[in-house]
Amino acid sequence: MKILDWYILKRYLVTFLFTLLILIPIAIAIDIAEKIDNFLEHANLGFLEIVNDYYLNFIIYYANTFMPLAVFIAVILFTSKLANNTEIIAMSNAKISFERLMVPYFIGATLITILALLMNHFVVPSSSKIRKKFEQTYIKKQKITDNYVQNFSLQLTDSTYIFIKNYNINSNTGQNFTSEVYDGLELKSKLMAESIRWNTKDSTFTLNDFRKRILHTKTDSIYKGNALDTIFDFTPKDLIYKSALAQEMPSGELLSFIKLSEKRGVSNLNAYLVEFHKRTSLPVATYILTIIAVALAFRKRRGGTGVNLAIGVGIMFIYVFFLKISEVLGGVAGVNSLLYVWSPNIAFGILAAYLYRNARK
Repeated sequence: MKILDWYILKRYLVTFLFTLLILIPIAIAIDIAEKIDNFLEHANLGFLEIVNDYYLNFIIYYANTFMPLAVFIAVILFTSKLANNTEIIAMSNAKISFERLMVPYFIGATLITILALLMNHFVVPSSSKIRKKFEQTYIKKQKITDNYVQNFSLQLTDSTYIFIKNYNINSNTGQNFTSEVYDGLELKSKLMAESIRWNTKDSTFTLNDFRKRILHTKTDSIYKGNALDTIFDFTPKDLIYKSALAQEMPSGELLSFIKLSEKRGVSNLNAYLVEFHKRTSLPVATYILTIIAVALAFRKRRGGTGVNLAIGVGIMFIYVFFLKISEVLGGVAGVNSLLYVWSPNIAFGILAAYLYRNARK
């Protein structure tokens, strides 16, 4: 059986790589056609910079994105070919059960799943940061409108809270800033300023027209001034909560950010939780899609590979649609993001179990 296992595993991996190598150049060609004008607008933008900073990271991102689709198509293609060449019939006549036939498929799925997990949690976030920086510099001309924050509150520690009426991330300035320090439920000090500015050079904040009040047992101390340079345990990036930032954080950093934000009292972190859970759920889907693909393609059908491929592509489109819907719903405040992110895998896992059971018969 080792020879047969290696034969199927080799076909699994080779066809997967072949499918991926077909999909990636198509994505690159479409992207070049869309962005060639943006590249030509910048005389100082060299070919090597485009390749190293953009398309190398573009390939990493989309290769990882296309992995489930490539696995699904690859398994259908080479399993259908095995069926059409009556090789599976020969295996069945040799008393090889369907469960035993699936062993090399599961080995291949395990290898791809491990690769996808490493890519999702460590490689792709760092790569996305470089790619998006390039896009923001040379491709996207519009300014990011959601860098303007209004009525923002943040819990820095168990006793310190800040409030900002409005803050502009682009100019690093804000209006009507307040910092309050409590001892339990008792207010101990309050710092207010008409405006606040972040100093990138030394990572400090400058408060203009500030007023600080310290509450004592019998009297209060009040201090006023035109300007005050001070340090707070946050940066302007902490004021912006959006999924785009989550995609640029390695999983360890993302998880620490989520925990810190929860401690600070941020109300809705589901966009970040969706990104974190998705990095595991998508690679695990490789097993589910492999079972579905084998169950669809291992029988010799009238119409051959084309029929199996058409059915498989239809199922894949349903899966992708279901996946996108679950991501959007999982980002809504107050819902269980873990359940929503894994719901496509749960639903298609049930379908895979049904097809697997029938295939065994």
